[in-house]
Amino acid sequence: MTATIRAAEGLVLPTYADVEAASGRLQGVAHRTPALTSRTANARTDASLVFKAENLQRMGAFKFRGAFNAISALSPDQKRAGVVTFSSGNHAQAIALSGKLIGVPTVILMPQDAPAAKVAATRGYGAEVVLFDRYSQDRDALGRELAETRGLTLIPPYDHPDVIAGQGTATKELIEEAGPLDMLLVPLGGGGLISGAALAARALNPGCRVIGVEPEAGNDGQQSLRKGEIVRIDVPKTIADGAQTAFLGHYTFPLIQNLVEDIVTVPDSALVEAMAFFAERMKLVVEPTGCLAAAAAFTGAVPVAGQRVGVIISGGNVDLAAFARFIGTP
Repeated sequence: MTATIRAAEGLVLPTYADVEAASGRLQGVAHRTPALTSRTANARTDASLVFKAENLQRMGAFKFRGAFNAISALSPDQKRAGVVTFSSGNHAQAIALSGKLIGVPTVILMPQDAPAAKVAATRGYGAEVVLFDRYSQDRDALGRELAETRGLTLIPPYDHPDVIAGQGTATKELIEEAGPLDMLLVPLGGGGLISGAALAARALNPGCRVIGVEPEAGNDGQQSLRKGEIVRIDVPKTIADGAQTAFLGHYTFPLIQNLVEDIVTVPDSALVEAMAFFAERMKLVVEPTGCLAAAAAFTGAVPVAGQRVGVIISGGNVDLAAFARFIGTP
């Protein structure tokens, strides 16, 4: 399906052609992360699971794809002036690293309670980090203000056509390598990853059902899909820091509404259990947000028995101390 879907405001949303263009820009820059299987996971779920290991992507998460694609698409003048974004960590690191690789100055708004490893990594890539209180300050407003006062281009973490297109390349690779899937489970925060995933799945594997997975405490996407309009909630308190979004975007919501079959939730306890499984059985370090899709399969939040299911592992950036605390390591 290549028909253009338009948002209510008349914004032209990305299509699979944009995902293909992003794939070209990312060729030789982004890692083509492996599609992994586990007999233990298959036995546990009575399904055939294929994990797309974006925790092994550059800077440790799928976010590199969208960030690099978005910065690459800027004009020469915009690149010279620099970019600004806001992020709890992974998009921050992705913009910082992409800016360093392309030679574009980057300014990152990060919440004061963001994981220390993510803040340190973002600064390590050469970005200027500006901290804010996610519970009392509006990051969108802060980002727009910085963009206006400094002449920067704002590249938000999910609600941007080039970001969405870049994220879709992960699913494009998964389907190309794994073949047809019955279902694709995707972590859901602001919706950039699942929007791109749905574009790729619809084009390459039309029979594949795309299902989003949110933390139980932050089900704004689920509410929005049920209600047919964007629902805003308070910033959720969950260990899935990459999914601590309060609402979907004007670009991501219509794509989700048109292309995503359902959205389910899982509790934080299921994320901890999935983290332990990945570490013990697959030798992978996965952050809580990255476990959302797998947790839905493991807990039965989505019935997967007898099906071939793609599972996006979105990232692996977690403080080692927090990781040890989560999984109970002494």
